[in-house]
Formats: sequence, structure tokens, C-alpha cells
Amino acid sequence: MPNPPVPFPLKVLRGNPGKRPMRPEPQPEIAADVPEPPAFITGYAADEWWRTAPELHRLGLLTRVDVPALAAYCQAFGQWRMAAEALAKMQANDPIMNGMIIKTKYGDAAMNPLVSIVRKHAGDVIRYAGEFGLTPVARTRLAAGSSGPSTTPGKFEGLLR
Repeated sequence: MPNPPVPFPLKVLRGNPGKRPMRPEPQPEIAADVPEPPAFITGYAADEWWRTAPELHRLGLLTRVDVPALAAYCQAFGQWRMAAEALAKMQANDPIMNGMIIKTKYGDAAMNPLVSIVRKHAGDVIRYAGEFGLTPVARTRLAAGSSGPSTTPGKFEGLLR
């Protein structure tokens, strides 16, 4: 499966080890200040907005057109956190099954729906976070090119000259 395209600001942060010409794509305007979150971003989602948006803005990775994608990330984060807290409360009161299994209205055992909800929102959070370079793997890719050129010649240095 081919690698997805990388936004130009991320390419710049990663560096250009291959020294191929980098063509910037058209860039939306970066606001002078950190954009305000949409009105529906409240609670844990708003907390995550104000934890994440200033850093993305500082790195030049948050433009006005990126606000909906960041809002989706923050909303998924808020939903994940609320579901995880609800599941934790159930786990505290259920030392045997740890909240993973519940009794249905017919008396049967079934998987707790909160487990699926937590898993789904956690997956969404990770997927959105990767789009903005917020995961450890994404940061590793950013850091890979930021160390500058190597001062020691490589094994094949000068081979093609």
C-alpha cells in the first residue's frame, strides 16, 4: 500500500534527506492567533482543543481550513474520555468481570457496549492524531529529518559523483 501524501509543512519539519526538489502545495492562510474552537466543542473536547491547537498553530500546522479536522479529533477525544470514565466507574463496582460483561434484560451475558464505544473512539482519536503529527510514530517521522545533514560521510558518499 503506498504511503499517503505528506503535507508540505510536515515535509519541511522532517527535512529533505533525498535532496529532491520539494514543491509546496497551495497553503491556506495561517491565522495570526490560535483559532477558536467551534461552538459545539465543549467539555473534554474543548480542553483537548486548548491543549493541542496552540502547539499545532505554533508549528504552522493549523490553518483556518484545518479547524473542522481538529474539531473532529477533539470531539472524538472528548467522547473517548467520557466513555472511558463511565467504563472505569463500572469496573470499580464489578471486581469479577471488571465491567467487560453485562447482563442483558433476558439474563444473558453480553459484552458491555461501553467497551466497543471506548475502542471505536480511541481508534478515531489515533487516526485523527496521526493526521496532525500528534502520535509517537508521527513525531518520530518529524524528528527523523530535523537533525540536519550528517557530518560524517556515508558508506556510499561520492559513489554517484
